[in-house]
Amino acid sequence: MKGQLWGNPAYDWNAIRATGFRWWIERIRATFRLVDLARIDHFRGLAASWNVPFGANSARGGRWTAGPGRELFDAVERALGGVRIVVEDLGIITPDVHLLRDELGFPGMKVLQFAFDGDPNNLYLPHNLERNSVVYTGTHDNNTSVGWFHDLDWAGQERVRGYLGTDGNDIAWDLIRSALASVANLAIIPMQDVLRLGSDARMNIPGAALGNWSWRLREDQLNGGLADGLKMFVAQYDRIPSSSRPDGFDPYDYTAPGTAHPLYQE
Repeated sequence: MKGQLWGNPAYDWNAIRATGFRWWIERIRATFRLVDLARIDHFRGLAASWNVPFGANSARGGRWTAGPGRELFDAVERALGGVRIVVEDLGIITPDVHLLRDELGFPGMKVLQFAFDGDPNNLYLPHNLERNSVVYTGTHDNNTSVGWFHDLDWAGQERVRGYLGTDGNDIAWDLIRSALASVANLAIIPMQDVLRLGSDARMNIPGAALGNWSWRLREDQLNGGLADGLKMFVAQYDRIPSSSRPDGFDPYDYTAPGTAHPLYQE
């Protein structure tokens, strides 16, 4: 194994720190002019990153270098106030990354396609999810749920069917129901799963340089039946926007870094 050799330069955290993290602050400020909620990809790199010397032929000769950790987010909070951030904490993650995520109060990611390995303690299984998390049927880096299920061997499919209590004939919507029924504060469903599309609608294959990001949603693919089905699940599992709730509580309103979500304050 040679590891992943991306070829991009590492951050000079000392230089960035000397500016009060201005570049990061302005980038995050610009992001939130466009969106209400942002995901930080490769969050583990803000705790520590694997740095490889320039010109290396593989990633094996690198070393771990400490990132800015909480210092960065404290600077962001001072400049911008509370920002609504989800962190990508997938893959092989060390305890320091989870500690940083939890100290900041940011929700991590739970992907149902990673859940069904036969281990009842798998952290991605719906019964093991945490409230302060975001559950996905799959992400842009995964196959569609239909394509993923089709590619499983019989034993893998049987584990999924047994857990979900389904025959698997409508697996995308079985997973959608499971995500929305979970305790995770936020559920994100790719449109390809809403439409029950197969592998030909996959968005991205990690490590493949060509052939990605070509799928597009057409207006004629949407219909009232899909909307009614989602509406039923949203009502059934109480995923109703705060404007429709008598108490005004918004389950998707993540608070400032380091501040407990109202749902978890005792």
